[in-house]
Amino acid sequence: MRADFSSLAFFAPGITAHGAQASAESAQNRYRAVFISDLHLGTPGCQAEALLAFIKAHPSDYLYLVGDIVDGWQLRRRWYWPGLHNDVVQKLLRRARKGCRVVFIAGNHDEFARAFVGHQFGGIEVQEDAVHTTADGKSMWVTHGDQFDGVIQCAKWLAYLGDNLYEFTLRLNRHLNSWRARLGLPYWSLSAYLKHRVKKAMMYVADFEKAVAHEAWRRGHDGVVCGHIHRAEMRDIDGVLYCNDGDWVESCSALIEHQDGRLELRHWTALGSQQEATVSSR
Repeated sequence: MRADFSSLAFFAPGITAHGAQASAESAQNRYRAVFISDLHLGTPGCQAEALLAFIKAHPSDYLYLVGDIVDGWQLRRRWYWPGLHNDVVQKLLRRARKGCRVVFIAGNHDEFARAFVGHQFGGIEVQEDAVHTTADGKSMWVTHGDQFDGVIQCAKWLAYLGDNLYEFTLRLNRHLNSWRARLGLPYWSLSAYLKHRVKKAMMYVADFEKAVAHEAWRRGHDGVVCGHIHRAEMRDIDGVLYCNDGDWVESCSALIEHQDGRLELRHWTALGSQQEATVSSR
């Protein structure tokens, strides 16, 4: 089966969802905004079950899809689209139908969507980037962040090579964690370990974070929300609030805004059944 990236047909409302519909959302646990990115739907590494549980548990007024939602790079090489990935798309469409403002900002892996900036599909808005104003007045620039990745901008072939190596690492990681689970050990990320141990990788992350924060400052914003590097983080960089919402391949993390404007970086268990930890908030 060949993938057709000339349209956003995957956002068509006719996709069949599996399982029962989510229960009615309660106002008591409603958040003002949720930011998620790097879902990589269309790859075996996407933790769709955990993502579905997270979305169900976090109803919101705004939902920002901050790039790399669908992995067009991998789908061009090999078609992979299980029922759970359809369920994720259906859940996002349902959020839009129920009045949540859903904004989709394309990343480098779903760059085909940039041809549709300014359009809506099933109530989901496609934008190049966005500005979100928190309840307490902070101006947050929302962008995927791949434009600050020198490898993608200057040597895209190297980015494709790196993507293949990353997928290979994820496959090893799945086998490793299957073995660890049989021994009763918790989930452990091989790729995250390698990123933290390799000095050049850490320098790349630091340069990326500073570049994104500086651009947000140049544009006159108080902070920035991005993804791309699969590293959940929230910290002050030269007076700019830098927020990276992480990914749904390894860290299963997202950024949420409470009704009072407080921002919180949240992780979810790989089982998709409960909140694991609150990493940081302010």
